[in-house]
Formats: sequence, C-alpha cells, structure tokens
Amino acid sequence: MRFQRFLDRFGTTASMVCAVHCALLPVLISVLPALGLGVLAMNGVEWGFVVFATVLGLFSLWLGYRRHRVYRALAFLTPGLALVWLGVLVPQIHLQPLRHAVVMTAGGTLIAIAHLVNLRLSHGHVHDANCRHGH
Repeated sequence: MRFQRFLDRFGTTASMVCAVHCALLPVLISVLPALGLGVLAMNGVEWGFVVFATVLGLFSLWLGYRRHRVYRALAFLTPGLALVWLGVLVPQIHLQPLRHAVVMTAGGTLIAIAHLVNLRLSHGHVHDANCRHGH
C-alpha cells in the first residue's frame, strides 16, 4: 500500500512537472541551447517521458483498481495518455511548437489528475461489511 501511495504521488508530481515543461517548451527551445542544456529539448528525452508516464500510469492505476474497483481514474488517464502520444506521434502536432505545447500540457495535466484521483480512491477506501475486498 505504501508503494502504491508512493507511485501515485510520484506520478502526480512527474506529470505536473511534464505539463509545466510542455507549457514552457516554446520558450525553453530558444533558451536551453544558450544554457548548454539543449539535450532536454531532444525528441528522445520526450519519448522517454511519454513511455515512462504510460508505464507508471498504467501500473499505478492497475494497483489502485485492484484495491478500490473504480474506473474513475482511468477516465482521466486514458485521454491524457492519448494526448501525449498524439503529441509525439502526429507530425501536425509535434512540429508546431504552440500546438504541441497545448496538447502535451493538457495530456500531462490529465495524467496528474488521474494519479490524484487514484490516490484518493485507494487511500480513502474503507473496507467494511459491504466491501467485496474487506480484510
């Protein structure tokens, strides 16, 4: 249970950092090379974040679902992941900095909300006589 709580908190934080990063991406693209940090704007780094967010989100929500049996968090994760994958896969989005920033920011925010909902459902769940998973 502690591990799942950690995953949801980490996922929330990572997703919000990703959303802020994507919102600031148009500015960062011009500033990072001057600071010697151009590697952070590379496509490989972005792909790594999207794959990591996908694996972490699915694993964390699967653990949460096993505990609370509610799909609500998935209702935020699914469109969030769809947006970030569209942001890296669709050239009409990926190659337009403003469009890309909006899509990726919205996706990262939805993923963060999914983790928060999962955290609330998992750790606000009370096992009682009506619960199928009472302990």
